[in-house]
Amino acid sequence: MVQHRTMLTVADNSGAKVLQVIQPLGGSGKRKATLGQIVVGVVKGADPNGQVKDHEIVKVVIVRTKKEFRREDGSYIKFDDNAGVVIDNDKNLRSTRIFGPIAREVREAGFTKIVSLAQEVW
Repeated sequence: MVQHRTMLTVADNSGAKVLQVIQPLGGSGKRKATLGQIVVGVVKGADPNGQVKDHEIVKVVIVRTKKEFRREDGSYIKFDDNAGVVIDNDKNLRSTRIFGPIAREVREAGFTKIVSLAQEVW
């Protein structure tokens, strides 16, 4: 679960190193986002040769959260960090590789390209 000003690690090779969440998408009153949801964020550190630049505003899909997430079968999943993948306005990836484990909820949210590039899906 992430909210305004949460710092995310980047789980792709888009060139961004750290992202800060500006706003979870879904209306003006939306305060939190969880696995598989889209947030708007700003790049707080970037590789000079990457796809994204420092201080650029981007859309991000949440792929890992520290806060546990309850699944339909009653089990819980949580990760060691909060992480996201940078996407464009058409929900396509801006990178070519995905690093680390990805939650199964990302596939259920319709981001099959992210899941296909991931090393492992939990």
